[in-house]
Amino acid sequence: MVTAPATPAPRTAARPLQIGPYRCATPVVLAPMAGITNPGFRRLCREQGAGFYVCEMITSRGLVERNPLTFRMIAFDADEHPRSLQLYGVDPATVGAAVRVIVERDLADHVDLNFGCPVPKVTRRGGGAALPYKRRLFDRIVRAAVDNAGPVPVTVKMRIGIDDEHRTHLEAGRIAADAGVSAVALHARTAAQRYSGTADRSEIARLRDALPAELPVLGNGDIFSAADALAMVAETGCDGVVVGRGCLGRPWLFGDLEAAFAGHPLPPAPTLGKVAATLRRHAVLLCGHMGPDKGIRDVRKHIAWYLKGFAVGSETRRRLGLVESLAELDDLLATLDLGQDFPADAEGPRGRQGSPGRVVLPERWLHDPDDPSVPFGAELEHSGG
Repeated sequence: MVTAPATPAPRTAARPLQIGPYRCATPVVLAPMAGITNPGFRRLCREQGAGFYVCEMITSRGLVERNPLTFRMIAFDADEHPRSLQLYGVDPATVGAAVRVIVERDLADHVDLNFGCPVPKVTRRGGGAALPYKRRLFDRIVRAAVDNAGPVPVTVKMRIGIDDEHRTHLEAGRIAADAGVSAVALHARTAAQRYSGTADRSEIARLRDALPAELPVLGNGDIFSAADALAMVAETGCDGVVVGRGCLGRPWLFGDLEAAFAGHPLPPAPTLGKVAATLRRHAVLLCGHMGPDKGIRDVRKHIAWYLKGFAVGSETRRRLGLVESLAELDDLLATLDLGQDFPADAEGPRGRQGSPGRVVLPERWLHDPDDPSVPFGAELEHSGG
């Protein structure tokens, strides 16, 4: 449970994480993931362990234009606190206006700014991981968010830079700190790496050393187990970790993290029976949030992650990937050998990996890092996210 103490407690690595007035005993943040971190998935993860749980990315333009789909995406359970929302934007005026909407309508308790997305449709408009290279524009956006947030804490998530020749995280971190953010998170890859290779923890350590000690710095990248999280904190001195792909098909990771950071033994690895029960719980939560038809379709993409490494026949996997109702899901899960122990080859990376590639940028984007102008057509269409 995240609480709001009367006075913030002193913060050191692996101790409670403080973001604005909100304090959590477990220094862990669920990274926003498109199509994944909806209310059903967040609830499932919150049932496993404590942390800050961030909803899917919301576009500032969608908020300002009052797009109905955007507002439907901003959904939180009644007991979800603090309500954390990630905001995307490239235009300082639009970002500032969007934050005012969030505050005036009481849509969230915490706003995280996205400067880490490496997806071409985002970077080609100068957004996401491309934007911190334009340091004056980056400064204007962060200040616009902080200045309009009032008591709502604003945090920043970013990458090392565009590529190895254009690293921006140290300067961007200092700019964000000077603008008054409440925390900075670093995915320790460049945009060019996407999700390939390994995260460079040494850059998280450099960022931690470069910023004021009282400002939390969070490490992101390759947290697939509690041991990974403890190692990242120990090696970098960071104040907590951000978990993305590591919890796909494995929401109990948050229980492991809570135990590990508290110095307690980890819970036993789940049998296939426990995994199947968790998968079913996930399906129930999605159906409750989206409706039975859309919810059961949405859970299909999670099934391969849940069953990774287990002895499940190819035909059963195929049928599970086409499941159309909770009753059919129950029938198929009942055919599995539910006594199987958690397999060793289910450990490690999951989700997106791929290969590095050229970052798609606006024309002449690298010509002048001090150019504060907003690229033409920079804001994403109000597609809801």
